[in-house]
Amino acid sequence: MEMKIGVITGGGDCPGLNAVLRAVVKTAIRKYNFDVIGFRDGYRGLVKNDYVPLTESSVSGILDRGGTILGSSNKDNPFKFKIEKNGVVEERDMSERVVENLCVHEIDAMVFIGGDGTLTSARDFSNMGVKVIGVPKTIDNDLNCTETTFGFSTAVETATDAIDKLHSTAESHHRVMLLEVMGRNAGWIALHAGLAGGADVILIPEIPYDIDSVISSLKRRKNLGKNFSIVVVAEGAKPVGGDVVVSKIVADSPDPVRLGGVGNKVAADIERLSGIETRITVLGHLQRGGRPNAFDRVLSTRFGVAAVDLVNEGKFGRMVCLKGAEISSVPIGDAVGSLKLVNYCGEMVSIAKSIGIQFGDE
Repeated sequence: MEMKIGVITGGGDCPGLNAVLRAVVKTAIRKYNFDVIGFRDGYRGLVKNDYVPLTESSVSGILDRGGTILGSSNKDNPFKFKIEKNGVVEERDMSERVVENLCVHEIDAMVFIGGDGTLTSARDFSNMGVKVIGVPKTIDNDLNCTETTFGFSTAVETATDAIDKLHSTAESHHRVMLLEVMGRNAGWIALHAGLAGGADVILIPEIPYDIDSVISSLKRRKNLGKNFSIVVVAEGAKPVGGDVVVSKIVADSPDPVRLGGVGNKVAADIERLSGIETRITVLGHLQRGGRPNAFDRVLSTRFGVAAVDLVNEGKFGRMVCLKGAEISSVPIGDAVGSLKLVNYCGEMVSIAKSIGIQFGDE
């Protein structure tokens, strides 16, 4: 049975998006003889009917490319789409327009590649009768119902490489070197990179920190003859009884609060309270960019193939996922609405504490 599949990449970009697109297109064409079209810039393309046919030629050579050939957007919620009229910006529900555009193109099924926001809207379209399949994407690894999301491994590798480089300069100058990484609500990147890079202190959103505890741990190291320390801080980390550090408000975004600056705050507190010279490095969007590593290329390919297989099987309203070592799927509704956070009593935190890493909570 010939079908036509639509696909978008929504939300923030991450390594592996192109690998998923490649797998979707090649599987659809080679295995099932399906047609595929891509909508540009996430949900904006679905609302504006901005699309491009996807062929094997158009996805050739993109397996190792970062970003997405379709473009993406984390500002366009089709159920609250911002439209400027006479100089005034207003929100409109454009979901019916999206459904109309899908009908015009005779789209049989949509593959939505994205994180919690993108997949929440995918679930809502599923409730409207659109045949949807979700593919989990986020460098933060905070989506439920999957062991990991593609993009996370590469982001951790980027952060770990930064920690490795900071070690040598920290030791040379006898400083505290602080690395701020992404992680608005979940500290997975900080935790994994901190473990892999040999950090001495890791501060994550799930464990509010006591700055006095952080200072005590750094002073203990100094008293033991350790003349430098590495501190990794997730952008959503906050002190006990305090709040996150907000860098700015982006008014036209569905999620307008942008975090950033906690690294500077913690670094200033360390210098002020300990007298130890401290330097801050903020990785920022370096974590989103660049070529996906081998793990993410393989996982992205597995997800892309599985998504098209689900379309062929007629198993709609589901998200592909990794369960243990196997690819599976779950209802999209089970995966969205709440985030997968670091368990502060779980194995990973316990392992880190066992080898002396401090979280500012003791």
